[in-house]
Amino acid sequence: GLGSTPGRSNRQVEVRRDCSYLDTVNRQVLDFDFEKFCSVSLSNLNVYACLVCGKYYQGRGKKSHAYTHSLEAGHHVYINLRTEKVYCLPDGYEINDPSLDDIRHVLYPRFSREQLEQLDKNKQWSRALDGSDYLPGMVGLNNIQKTDFVNVTIQSLMRVTPLRNFFLIPENYQHCRSQLVHRFGELTRKIWHARNFKGQVSPHEFLQAVMKASKKRFRIGVQCEPVEFMSWLLNTLHADLRTSKKSSSIIHKCFQGELEVVKETQSKAISEKKESDGEQNGALKITDGQIENNNVAAETYRMPFLMLGLDLPEPPLFKDVMEKNIIPQVPLFNILKKFDGEMVTTTVRPPARMRYRVTKLPQYLILHMRRFTKNNFFREKNPTLVNFPVKNLELKDYIPLPAPTKENEKLRTKYDLIANVVHDGKPDEGFYRVFVQRKSEELWYEMQDLHVSETLPQMVALSEAYMQIYEQQQ
Repeated sequence: GLGSTPGRSNRQVEVRRDCSYLDTVNRQVLDFDFEKFCSVSLSNLNVYACLVCGKYYQGRGKKSHAYTHSLEAGHHVYINLRTEKVYCLPDGYEINDPSLDDIRHVLYPRFSREQLEQLDKNKQWSRALDGSDYLPGMVGLNNIQKTDFVNVTIQSLMRVTPLRNFFLIPENYQHCRSQLVHRFGELTRKIWHARNFKGQVSPHEFLQAVMKASKKRFRIGVQCEPVEFMSWLLNTLHADLRTSKKSSSIIHKCFQGELEVVKETQSKAISEKKESDGEQNGALKITDGQIENNNVAAETYRMPFLMLGLDLPEPPLFKDVMEKNIIPQVPLFNILKKFDGEMVTTTVRPPARMRYRVTKLPQYLILHMRRFTKNNFFREKNPTLVNFPVKNLELKDYIPLPAPTKENEKLRTKYDLIANVVHDGKPDEGFYRVFVQRKSEELWYEMQDLHVSETLPQMVALSEAYMQIYEQQQ
């Protein structure tokens, strides 16, 4: 049958080392990036891949789809996509031959803890079966249809070493029931695998898990903002991985910092007076600090964050004839002042004056430049260039950070950029690409879907930065 009682049917299966059909196995056609369901019945139970043509079929007993295919097509070698056992059909014996191990490794790449140590020292290119060369960890990702927002997010997260290492070892999350977690882990292992059959990876199965877990908020064919996706992904992975409400996760260990927020709101009496006065006589006296304290309610609280949103200055509305092509620029430090505890950010609804101060820095700092604003009818994009250092971003020069709590602890406030997501083009038609750093040679690469090319650090800093990840210097 379809192997519904594996215990009984597997017991009498003959195992042979030799099989005269092994030379018909065609690695060029094998692609395990797609969802593992039968091409005939569309079931995902007990699915085998035909190692001759690459198609997926259910079952191996008589009358099963794989069995029928073996008779009709004369294709005899099949791998069970879950157990990784290989069988010869229609005869039905199991083939135990080490020459098939490379196929198992592509189906489920594995890493030992020793291999993790070596990943960032490796300078070797790998050669795929199709003759293309690729760097493990720097492989292109298929854009399935407007999924570049997912690709740049994945490529950025692949540079976060502890996160990557956690997901390369499935035992770290075998207790977890979440499909999203397991698919993200699988994708991580494929991207960092040194013996792929092809020089790129399709994030197809991961995207299916994303569509399901996000209830189609993120889906194939609809362009979304990477920052929204990043935020959703980190929060969902954290919730799925932690074992209790209070417990931490690898996500929080990497990205979580803390802010002190001071929120000032006008109390009722004032706002009513303001409305009766009308605004023409400067009723908004709150700006010059003249309002008595009893009319301003201030509350202070601590708040964790996984990323910081930075506001870009408004680009000038009128350009004179000479300055037509001057793009406004701003140093990163100017927009980081939002988090120095003094600068006031006003909110409209509800009206409040906010001050933010970073009280705890994360090991990996994610910054997001708010390039897009929604107006009544359409999205606008702010073209302001941000000038930032690629190395040695020293935060304590710009943000007053609290002294470390423990005696011998050093305050680590220096960061290096490891990923920079860029948006090109108009707000609704543009596309995303990402610059990432390869640790072993400290080289920078530009990645846009399947396209991966080496670039210079100064090119990274010339782009319209949209989302960045910085790594704390240890």
